[in-house]
Amino acid sequence: MSITSIVGRAFEGRQKALEAYALEGEALQNRVLSHLISRATPTEYGRRHGFERVKGYEDFARNVPVNTYEELKGDIDRMRHGEKNVLWPGRVKWFAKSSGTTNDKSKFIPVSKEGLREIHYQGGRDVVALYLRNNPGSRLFDGKGLILGGSHSPNYNVAGSLVGDLSAILIENIHPLANLVRVPKKSTALLADFEAKRDQIARETMTKNVTNLSGVPSWMLSVLVRVLELSGKSSIDEVWPGLEVFFHGGIAFGPYREQYRQLIARPSMHYMETYNASEGFFGIQDDPQDEAMLLMLDYDVFYEFVPMDEYGTEHPTIVPLWGVETGRNYAMLISTSCGLWRYEIGDTVEFTSRQPYKFKITGRTKYFINAFGEELIMDNAERGLAYACGETGAEVLEYTAAPVFMNEQAQCRHQWVIEFSKAPDDVEDFARLLDERLQQLNSDYEAKRFKNITLQPLEVIVARRGLFNDWLKAKGKLGGQHKVPRLSNSRKNIEEILQLL
Repeated sequence: MSITSIVGRAFEGRQKALEAYALEGEALQNRVLSHLISRATPTEYGRRHGFERVKGYEDFARNVPVNTYEELKGDIDRMRHGEKNVLWPGRVKWFAKSSGTTNDKSKFIPVSKEGLREIHYQGGRDVVALYLRNNPGSRLFDGKGLILGGSHSPNYNVAGSLVGDLSAILIENIHPLANLVRVPKKSTALLADFEAKRDQIARETMTKNVTNLSGVPSWMLSVLVRVLELSGKSSIDEVWPGLEVFFHGGIAFGPYREQYRQLIARPSMHYMETYNASEGFFGIQDDPQDEAMLLMLDYDVFYEFVPMDEYGTEHPTIVPLWGVETGRNYAMLISTSCGLWRYEIGDTVEFTSRQPYKFKITGRTKYFINAFGEELIMDNAERGLAYACGETGAEVLEYTAAPVFMNEQAQCRHQWVIEFSKAPDDVEDFARLLDERLQQLNSDYEAKRFKNITLQPLEVIVARRGLFNDWLKAKGKLGGQHKVPRLSNSRKNIEEILQLL
């Protein structure tokens, strides 16, 4: 009998509980809201917004404003300096460092003890529960899990308080027993220099029985390539014959799928997407045949949604989970036990099912191109690239795109900088296929491209190998949970990247 078959029994109760998601979504979410309000009523934020008078969702929506990071920044900074009972009861010691805002290089997302336990770690447990449900013959726990994380550093001069990548916070606080089934050692996992960390991880793990991987696809790919370089093997299967699953998140997996298939040739290899961010753990791919993810309803997260066709208007419609419609693009708001209240996380989602609530990530509220009314979102970009790659045999490693604004002849276009792991034979043909597919996927883009009147054909610039890593390194963002911004209305990022071309 394998270790996994024994350990797996501990997940059976949770597997059964997750079945309630199909019929009890509204009840589960109302229970979460009631719990959050009850716990936070004595806090400064709770007193400021009359939590003691909140009896249900309508009261909550009436009393509490929608918040961006800028609105909560002052309170979060006080928490970082050690103040208690501000946004959440007690003192919060951990702050997840996330990509910045217009005014700041970084955001610092509070991570409370309850948030760690009831959101982030619960998400990790449920990933395993759902994976084992779908793969009863798994030997997951008969080997080690390679978990790729970031780093952390002191928070101001507050004793015992740290800031860092969420993954580093999770590794730092993980239960000691979990260290028996994970690699690399903690000191390696928390190294700040990604290039040194990549090398050390490869050296520590290539002789271990690794059965599962967890991390961001781009950075994990870099580690796997180093493992092959050091081991002298031709495929990861030869290094880790027991490898069976990659739990991935952070960025879309589509552009990396073919590269993983080449590195890991085993047909039985599984890939399972998760939606975990600095702000919380929200979704898990529960069906291997369905790319949509199950929205996690009974964590310490209450969800609300703003239709994207109303986003940015003065009085947009805001609906709780039970008010969403399938096939509609929404910006997501969250309220959590980390002290985020009606917080705009910046991601956009589209629901594919309501029983249970399943969704796909469509992009970012800020990562889109709408310079000429074309409303191009990340979902369009990912699907367009997948099509062009499929037609040409190309493989995309990294990319970014931005508008080229109108010149004296009123001509404008989208400009894409793409780093290929396998370049197409004809870049112009690749660009044509991408452009045509985007028109098929997006009627607004199609209208602007009509007869080249508004938008001219898109331009693809082939990046040298390592260009995007060099750009991230120059900004101090190499490794961890940092990622290349895919689409932007501004040319700031693309101009910096082109300077390094």
